Amino acid sequence: MTDHTPPSAGPVPHGALTRRGAQPAPKKFRLVRYVALTSLLGVLMVLVPLVYFYRHFATEALEQHETHDNVVITQIFASTLWPRHAAYVQAAARLSRQQLQQHPQVAQIRADVLQQMKGLSVVKVKIYDLQGLTVFSTDEKQIGEDKSDDDGVRDAIAGKVSSEIAFENTFDAFEKVINDRNLVSSYIPIRVDDSQPPQGVFEVYSDVTDYVAELEQTTWEIVGVVLGSLAFFYVFLYAIVRRADQVLRRQADSEAQAQEALRAYQALHDPLTGLPNRESLMQQLAARLQASHGGNLKCAVLCLGLDGFKEINDSVGHRVGDAALVEVGRRLQALFGDSQITARMGGDEFVIAIGELDPGQAVERMVLALERAQKAIAGQSILVEDHELTLSASVGVAIYPEDGQDVAELLKAADTALNHAKRAGRNSCQFHTAGMNDHVLEMLWVERDLRRALEEEQFVLYYQPKIDLVSGRITGAEALIRWLHPTRGLVMPGQFIQVAEERGLVVALGHWVLQEACRQNKAWQEAGMAELPIAINLSAQHFKQSTLLRDVRQTLHHHALGADCLELELTESSIMQDAATTIATMRQLKSVGVVLALDDFGTGYSSLSQLKGLPLSNLKLDQSFVRGLPDDHDDLAICTAVIAMGQALGLKVIAEGVETAEQLATLRALGCDVGQGYLFARPLPAPQFLDFVQRHGGVEVTAFADLGGGHSPD
Repeated sequence: MTDHTPPSAGPVPHGALTRRGAQPAPKKFRLVRYVALTSLLGVLMVLVPLVYFYRHFATEALEQHETHDNVVITQIFASTLWPRHAAYVQAAARLSRQQLQQHPQVAQIRADVLQQMKGLSVVKVKIYDLQGLTVFSTDEKQIGEDKSDDDGVRDAIAGKVSSEIAFENTFDAFEKVINDRNLVSSYIPIRVDDSQPPQGVFEVYSDVTDYVAELEQTTWEIVGVVLGSLAFFYVFLYAIVRRADQVLRRQADSEAQAQEALRAYQALHDPLTGLPNRESLMQQLAARLQASHGGNLKCAVLCLGLDGFKEINDSVGHRVGDAALVEVGRRLQALFGDSQITARMGGDEFVIAIGELDPGQAVERMVLALERAQKAIAGQSILVEDHELTLSASVGVAIYPEDGQDVAELLKAADTALNHAKRAGRNSCQFHTAGMNDHVLEMLWVERDLRRALEEEQFVLYYQPKIDLVSGRITGAEALIRWLHPTRGLVMPGQFIQVAEERGLVVALGHWVLQEACRQNKAWQEAGMAELPIAINLSAQHFKQSTLLRDVRQTLHHHALGADCLELELTESSIMQDAATTIATMRQLKSVGVVLALDDFGTGYSSLSQLKGLPLSNLKLDQSFVRGLPDDHDDLAICTAVIAMGQALGLKVIAEGVETAEQLATLRALGCDVGQGYLFARPLPAPQFLDFVQRHGGVEVTAFADLGGGHSPD
């Protein structure tokens, strides 16, 4: 059987996971870092073009404004001053530079220009002829310069107006007057009217330093506003992104943790069934063994192997087989839950580990777990894709510490036991320890046959007489059950009562005893025997039944017996299991006349205050204290105290296990009321008990001495 589940498998396996190889965790994406960098870059990309275009458009507007003003100035000059100076300009090309600079017309032009410049922002004026010769300049050093290659001059000669801004860092050092100023220079053709061709070029320099300063201030204000707005937006966006980054990081951490948990889960669980795998089993079982060792407890490992599972795979396919394994795992997990370890070892093998078992109950709990596991698998068929599969499981059992001191040894022992169980046939079980096999097999046949015995009434009652130690007369009898097994013969109660209690059969068994004892008592009376109370033993489970009082009444009524003909015995431990309910039931029984006796007194944990509150009539002194009389001083002291206490409480004290004349003499001397034991008679079948009563009913107790000998089998 393989663990591979084909992609087209039918039902999704319970808890199944696909095993994946561990992959390195990817690098975390730093969202805040990238958003911060990209946002800063975005701010710069927005701010720089914005400032650039603003300055560009503002400069153009300034140029246009100043150009318009300079054109107006030029038109005024052309209409008022040009007629007086046109001849000089036209003849200037024939003069040398020195002659031009010293020409008297220059001074007159200067005077006229200065007059025109008053109140204006014009700081410099130049006049060129049509050949680009500087015939006038407010800066005398520039008169006579050839500017024919100047673009502005050439455009103006061609009839175009052009302007440009010259910022302070572009001026030559020799222009002292206008250093560190921002100027707009305009080249304007000089015309008498617009229909005439240019007669010269007028260059006007306007001081726009204040305007540029205002432009700079406005620019920085705009930059500040934009930066503030962008900064606010940036902070807002940063806060959102940071929050998103935190969420993403938490999600990434959660996913990483989930992936890590998944990898850890896959490492410790079977991918098909979802049950713990071998590694997980070994870890958990090691912890259970350590706890068991510290508390001197036992631990059991049940290794289950499905019988003939290979044939299922071969006949109906692995997909159906895998689905069956999943269902088996689900049933076992549901049966044992988290209190025990349920694991899959691979193939068709499962393991159940039961920890911290009390040594006194270890065998019973192991047998119960074994039976439940086999029943969970075989009790109901598994339906997969129209295939009805009937499975069974063989089980090998190993016990800590007898079969192994550590996990490896224990699992090996359980696996060895499983191999032996499979060789024994389907649905078998095998313990690693041979002696344990005998004990468990004994328990298994008892439970199996006990149910049939109840159905077929294979039981019989023996009766042991109770003798009044003062008068020597028979005062009653105790009914003791025996099992007439069809092949094993007479089975004593010590071999099956505990199994009946553990398997919930003791109530049905006690009901049969009640019916049979009352029937037999009535039959004896009809045969001429005097009325005698017959005592029967009831377990704690009987007193938990709400129908006990009704059953007793109906039984007595059915057999026409008085309530004083029935004595019910219960132990201290039975009362203490559910004291309130038990005592309430006892009082109800006492109210209808049934005699109540406390059996095996001194072996339980009753306190005197509890004993005082019980509705008892008789107190039975356990045979373990009678056995040591008269030589054992401890037993003598206990018997003395119990008999004295019983008398003080108004209870009749009955000594069990009286086997010697010395014990009888001691009990008489201590004031014990009634005796029961082999000294008087063994437990007898009903016919022999009737003969015994008829032969010895009026004889003194000492006459029974020759009937004693041996130890009671009860």
